[in-house]
Amino acid sequence: MTMQDVNTPIDAADATDRESWLRLIERIGDEAGYFEPLGARHWAFFVDEGPQLLVTFEELGAIRARPGQMPLGHDIARRHGWSHLCIIAEGATWYRDRRVWGYFDRLVDDAFFEDFDRTLFFGADMGGYAACAYAVAAPGTTVLAIRPRATLSPAVAGWDNRNRAARRQDFTSRYGYAPDMIDGAERMFLVHDPAEPADAMHAALYRKPFVTRLDTRHLGPRPEIALAQMDLLEPLIESVARGEMTPAVWARMWRARRGFGPWLKNVLARLTQGRSRLREAIFCRAALARQNMPRVRRRLTELETELGQQGIALPPVLPPQE
Repeated sequence: MTMQDVNTPIDAADATDRESWLRLIERIGDEAGYFEPLGARHWAFFVDEGPQLLVTFEELGAIRARPGQMPLGHDIARRHGWSHLCIIAEGATWYRDRRVWGYFDRLVDDAFFEDFDRTLFFGADMGGYAACAYAVAAPGTTVLAIRPRATLSPAVAGWDNRNRAARRQDFTSRYGYAPDMIDGAERMFLVHDPAEPADAMHAALYRKPFVTRLDTRHLGPRPEIALAQMDLLEPLIESVARGEMTPAVWARMWRARRGFGPWLKNVLARLTQGRSRLREAIFCRAALARQNMPRVRRRLTELETELGQQGIALPPVLPPQE
């Protein structure tokens, strides 16, 4: 029997509450792999489909908010015929639970990851931290982490005032300091907005030579959400999973920001705070060439008037590059 059999649901869309969701996801897991509780606030959901494995760390509320109420990794893996392991957390646990540690210890003892030709660990924010922290269990893996923390231990990251309640958890013992836990990885791709100070400081702690930074400057504090809105998140994961991601590939993908309203507004807000009115006007003109933004149009008119009074004209528009 497979996930496509008539008696097995293909997703958890019919779930109406937490308990019905757990029952549905357990049915899917039992038929295609397994669904295993890891204490009271974590679960392991595994679907065995092919020789490539996608490991994701996702939060229950975010999963249930998605169409079909299935993990993001499940939808991607199913589309490509990959196996998928999702470690699900309920709430801001930061995956700091001895049962989660024990589960990964068991995977190591069983040589679980050796059964796969290629493995990718993926997560964002809390999940990004976990993807790095638990990557040590799968030597040779690739890691894709979006704005991962290094640790929430106040002794190391006391400058980060976010998630203060989570600091009480143990970040100093097993699978604790994430930058050390990626030692056995083959590659790591770290996505963050370097204009966000706290995220940039955490990113700076990942210093291994195999770490490639994919900057999302001015995309804001939740780049994973913005990337999804730009239809870039899943292509990013797929490209890294296939071993195709390079800085040049990312540069081509990142061009999509030029037509993304929130990014344009973020950049304009920064330019407005700066001193160069000419630079701001040039950017306003470029933004209007991609989107109809009335406020930006009014601002451009103001800037052209101000610059004109100073005897400064905007340079001519360059023809598009071939």
